[in-house]
Amino acid sequence: MIENRQKGFTLIELLVVIAIIGILSAVVLASLNTARSKGSDAAIQSDLSTIRTQAEIYFDGPGGNSYGSNAALESSCSAVDNMFSDPNIGKAAAAANTIDNNNVTCNVSAGGTQYAVSAQMVTNTATYWCVDSTSVGKVENAALGSATVCP
Repeated sequence: MIENRQKGFTLIELLVVIAIIGILSAVVLASLNTARSKGSDAAIQSDLSTIRTQAEIYFDGPGGNSYGSNAALESSCSAVDNMFSDPNIGKAAAAANTIDNNNVTCNVSAGGTQYAVSAQMVTNTATYWCVDSTSVGKVENAALGSATVCP
């Protein structure tokens, strides 16, 4: 009597393994996109926090106890007559603008005594991260508009 013992996997077993790998990779890819969005939000918060810190240095130094002249609705955050002309502030604002697809708003009060910067969040586009001259850093449900303090 001849015994025929073949070793290996059947086609069904291979298809089941491939299906399981496909499902797991889909779950991982979905989680990866969420992690990227949260990373973008963290980068925006960090960039705006840098602006807040550098604004105080500008106020005490080259600004001469002023954040500069009015730049209301300065959506590009690049003015030559206020704190946004400072290279450190400009770099942080440009970085936030790059992450946020140019949805960053920078405002300075007419007298140069107040400022606010707001950026739209990536994970929830109905929210905004806002920092201002009163040392506030918080999530808002409304855009900054022309305000010079976070709403």
